[in-house]
Amino acid sequence: MKIGLNLREVHITRYVTPLREGGSLPAIAEADDAFLYVLKFRGAGQGTKALIADFVGGEIARKLGLRVPEMVFAYLDDRFGKTEPDEEIQDLLKFSVGLNLGIHYLSGAITFDPVLHPVDAGTASEIVWLDAFLTNVDRTAKNTNMLIWHRELWLIDHGASLYFHHNWDTWEKQAISPFKPVKDHVLLKYATRLEAVNARAREVITESFIDEVVAAIPSDWLLEDDDRKVYGDFLKIRLKNSEIFVKEAEDAREALI
Repeated sequence: MKIGLNLREVHITRYVTPLREGGSLPAIAEADDAFLYVLKFRGAGQGTKALIADFVGGEIARKLGLRVPEMVFAYLDDRFGKTEPDEEIQDLLKFSVGLNLGIHYLSGAITFDPVLHPVDAGTASEIVWLDAFLTNVDRTAKNTNMLIWHRELWLIDHGASLYFHHNWDTWEKQAISPFKPVKDHVLLKYATRLEAVNARAREVITESFIDEVVAAIPSDWLLEDDDRKVYGDFLKIRLKNSEIFVKEAEDAREALI
């Protein structure tokens, strides 16, 4: 079944193996379409906020023309928690019954290394712009969240984006704030075309597209009815004031080189 933005809904049929990375314990799982997915659980540490950030970030990245694995809304029923022998995973599965987020598993992909896998200035600038726009703190040399698959660069895991939603009271201030963590971005020194990318992005990411993305967030991922509007308003305001985070990125790049 398709849900907004042409996303499909699948049902998980087999829990394959946990990916013991970080505190969220994502897992490889098989769905009823016979594909494997990296499953992000609603019952993990940051709950559905991480799923929302991952979903919104992935769709905006795709709109910019960057490669992102297909995302699906993945339904997990309660039978998995009853049969899992590992107590930690059992609890995670029990708290994750319902809609979760699945990302198509890129079998055979390898972790991106900027030394081994050069990135052109345009692509680097698009990714740096994207992460500054989304306030994504998790694209550093320690954790690039990028993969090389079939000799192409793919972006994964935007769950550390939109961190304003961990402090709702300051979302308006954060929408017009520079993004200081950009200084640690793994691609910053290659991002020499930020102004050109900014001009294009402001044309491509329209208010109607933002409305479409936030409208597709599953209702039961939202804590309050008004949260959907706040996500949309945050993204629109931040886009209108993009010169603030672009200047921060340019200044950080000059200091770096």
